[in-house]
Amino acid sequence: MEPQKKLINSAESCVDDALLGLVRASGGLSLLKGHRVVLRYDLENLKGKVALLSGGGSGHEPAHAGYIGAGMLSAAVAGGVFASPPPGSILAAILSLHNAGASGVLLIVKNYTGDRLNFGLAAEQARNQGVAVDMVIVAEDCAFDQPSKAGRRGLCGTVFIHKLAGALAEEGCSLDQIVSKVTEILKRIGTLGVSLSPCSVPGCLPSFDLPPGDMEVGLGIHGEPGIKRSKVASADEVVKTMIDHMTNPSSQSHLPLKSGDCVVVCVNNLGALSCLEMAVVTRSAIICLESRGVVVARVMSGLFMTSLEMAGVSLTLMRADKETLRLIDAKTTAPAWPNLSNVCLSGRSYITEPQTTIKRPQDEKHSEGPLSPVMHKTLEKICSTLLEKQEELNSLDRASGDGDCGNTHAQAARAIQEWLQGHVVPGCPGKLLSVVAGLVQEKMGGSSGALYSLFLTAAAGHVTEGRSNAAAWATAMNAGTEAMRKYGGAAPGDRTMLDALCPAVDELIKLATAPSGGHMAVLQSAVKKAASGAEATRDLKARAGRASYISPNLVSLPDPGAVAVATILKAILEVLEGRK
Repeated sequence: MEPQKKLINSAESCVDDALLGLVRASGGLSLLKGHRVVLRYDLENLKGKVALLSGGGSGHEPAHAGYIGAGMLSAAVAGGVFASPPPGSILAAILSLHNAGASGVLLIVKNYTGDRLNFGLAAEQARNQGVAVDMVIVAEDCAFDQPSKAGRRGLCGTVFIHKLAGALAEEGCSLDQIVSKVTEILKRIGTLGVSLSPCSVPGCLPSFDLPPGDMEVGLGIHGEPGIKRSKVASADEVVKTMIDHMTNPSSQSHLPLKSGDCVVVCVNNLGALSCLEMAVVTRSAIICLESRGVVVARVMSGLFMTSLEMAGVSLTLMRADKETLRLIDAKTTAPAWPNLSNVCLSGRSYITEPQTTIKRPQDEKHSEGPLSPVMHKTLEKICSTLLEKQEELNSLDRASGDGDCGNTHAQAARAIQEWLQGHVVPGCPGKLLSVVAGLVQEKMGGSSGALYSLFLTAAAGHVTEGRSNAAAWATAMNAGTEAMRKYGGAAPGDRTMLDALCPAVDELIKLATAPSGGHMAVLQSAVKKAASGAEATRDLKARAGRASYISPNLVSLPDPGAVAVATILKAILEVLEGRK
């Protein structure tokens, strides 16, 4: 037996389970007892109006039951997966709508033999019972250059017909008026599908084999293969091929489309394309059509008429005049109809220019001050030390991460060295911290770049030219550490750089109360605390960062981030000790 690859209860119950799921999740729908028929809950609102009934095999969700609501379908009847619904259920649905007081019932049927026969039979039986019934057949597939006697298939263009006929019915048009208007519009709709995969009916094997790298062009929605197979190309090329095929005048089933025509586009996910791919294809379709001088008035992109889990897309184009757009824009409560804007998309300005340009601190002009030389010397020392430690940090990182901790610190060091060559060090320590934050954010990358940048940015506001005494630096260091903890989510003991930084900062806070002669002793003690904090990470289990995903038994070396912090603090101390 084939292992279960579908999230269902059983192949036998999946259609009924799915219908029940849809109805239970919506306040506007109900199920007709004894039938796979979904009805509008508020049938009394159909009194005196034309009711719309559609349906077909299951597996095309959200078609058709997702299109039930005011302004669209009144009911939908479902068959088994990819199987036409039985005439008895279609008749039961027609009679429910008739009994609710509908002035007539319009059946919207996709052009498949089974659907035509079963809906046709139910229509004849209903007429015999005095119901005003009519039927429109949707056959807008552009795949075949010379369609067989069965004619063109009904595909996702059917959803446009649900919408247009539904809007006309809501406005009170008669059955004959709706049929005549919809019949005209049908001539202006074309659809073509491509797929990168087959699909499989629950309990069955895939419908056809498709080697990796191939795609099926011109396929329907029942798992059947297409008219030709070709290699998967870029989205732009695939979409161009599709639109070329759909509008090729030498094909009997083409959609005439010329420059200046206005269209509504439906980019329909056949089931398993990602939303990302769908957005890429949608862009391709708009650009391709506009390059031909076609005006793209509306675009709907999403899941509208699927083929189970097929990884493919169909494009439906409908030439539209003002009246068609008015009907497309009319309100509907149907849950599967998208919330479209009623603005013409072609010709719309869609780029917003930023009102303010973000100034990078490292680009600003700064003036030197009394602290500039020592800060310059300290930065130089930090950079040279980190470059010396590059390989050591990398090898520590290989034990628990991706082995690039030394490289990322070296990148930051080189960026700072480069900046120092062409700029003066500002006299204001806060401005220098902002500059280094900007350089680190841009050049260091990874989460460590973000963490250092957070630390420096949060600290920068606490040290200015007029306020750069020991107490101010202690406050700044504390503010930076708190920012790291707040946004990074780690705490001391989690085997991160905070295990070196927090003990050092706890010590540095003593600068606020220490006599000026005792500052260096506090600094020396802080550097020792950082070093022992880094060393102690050997025995800690990582609870944050990438190392938290590694088995703790594999890691017996200190955390590279903590070692880097201890190294930086030691470099600062060495410069300041040398100034005594």
